[in-house]
Amino acid sequence: MKNYTITVNGNVYNVTVEEGTTAGVVQNTAPKAAPKAAPAAAPKAASTGAGSIKVTAGAAGKVFKIEAPVGTAVKKGDAVVIVEAMKMEIPVVAPEDGTVASIDVAVGDSVDAGATLATLN
Repeated sequence: MKNYTITVNGNVYNVTVEEGTTAGVVQNTAPKAAPKAAPAAAPKAASTGAGSIKVTAGAAGKVFKIEAPVGTAVKKGDAVVIVEAMKMEIPVVAPEDGTVASIDVAVGDSVDAGATLATLN
């Protein structure tokens, strides 16, 4: 058996790995913490109606800021929403000129790559 100390997200775990088994048994000797409750879903921003042009996230992350609220006229390349991923702020831009018809996320929401964040008319 081999003992290792592993740090994951700032939490230190002492693990013992048993060699020679096909299952690769890992025993966690760190005290078990109670699972954290999932955060309550944030309310969606009010929308005046979905537009036909989708503004989608290029990467998974967390909504950091809404740059262009509903009703704002935007040009192609203007930031509509800022997503934070890996400690970087990534602007999600308008794919073409239009007016923001809906914001489908709220600040603090976790989003997946490809998720619709807003729509334009």
